[in-house]
Amino acid sequence: MAYSEDHIALAAEYALGTLDAGERSQVETMMAVDTEFTSIVHAWEYRLGVLNQMVGSVEPRPIVWENIKAAIGHSGAQAPLVLPDPTPPPPVASVVETPLADDSNVIQLSGRLKRMRTFASVASALAAALVAMLAVQVFAPDMLPDALRAKPRIQTVEVKTPAPKAVPSAQYVALLQGSSGGPAFILTVDGATKNFTVRKVGGDAAEAGKSYELWLISDRLPQPRSLGVIGTGEFTARPVLASYDASMINSATYAVTVEQAGGSPDGKPHSAPVYTGKLIETVPAAR
Repeated sequence: MAYSEDHIALAAEYALGTLDAGERSQVETMMAVDTEFTSIVHAWEYRLGVLNQMVGSVEPRPIVWENIKAAIGHSGAQAPLVLPDPTPPPPVASVVETPLADDSNVIQLSGRLKRMRTFASVASALAAALVAMLAVQVFAPDMLPDALRAKPRIQTVEVKTPAPKAVPSAQYVALLQGSSGGPAFILTVDGATKNFTVRKVGGDAAEAGKSYELWLISDRLPQPRSLGVIGTGEFTARPVLASYDASMINSATYAVTVEQAGGSPDGKPHSAPVYTGKLIETVPAAR
């Protein structure tokens, strides 16, 4: 339901604790039967709670409690009481009685004005409290409770590491040629990966039922080592040099023999080499 300004001001005064006993009883009765009005009261209590957190507790003087006990007769000792101001009140001007049209309207208007003033005071107090809290957060955050301190904002900055530059590896090439002097195959070896590629550039194709097979020949080995059959296509790539050290790869002689289809059955060459060559460095390694 929609609530009037009077209801809202009444809820605010209840949260502030400025109502008399009758008005508090009225508010508590409304809260017992109206959950929406209860929510309004709780909202005011939450808003006004900021004021309580910003004001420290004040211990009253002992004479205050003694005066209270003396006033209600719970203490035998006569504590000094605070006497009223002896200054006589100012004279009261005479009032000319005039008939009122309706006393209830005057009382209702007076109550509404009182609630409007209270509502305006509460709003002003809230605004002042918020301004004060913001100022304290900026200039003296240690004065505030932990719950009211501004949380630090952490901004993460992503630092991008530049990708490492590709370092060119050494490249080696051997021209495998026969007795006639013309190259039949070009052998290329990558110094970093030790992968090699054989490219067919000339020479006759292998006879029917035969295959060309590539061999590594080194004085550090008891016999030639097969590097596999050269395919019938333009390029043949192999990774089999990875098991050999760089010095052997660079100093070895590479030879091509004619074997039965599919290559030598026992890992040994069965014919004399028809094409041979040695590696030379064509692209030096980065230093």
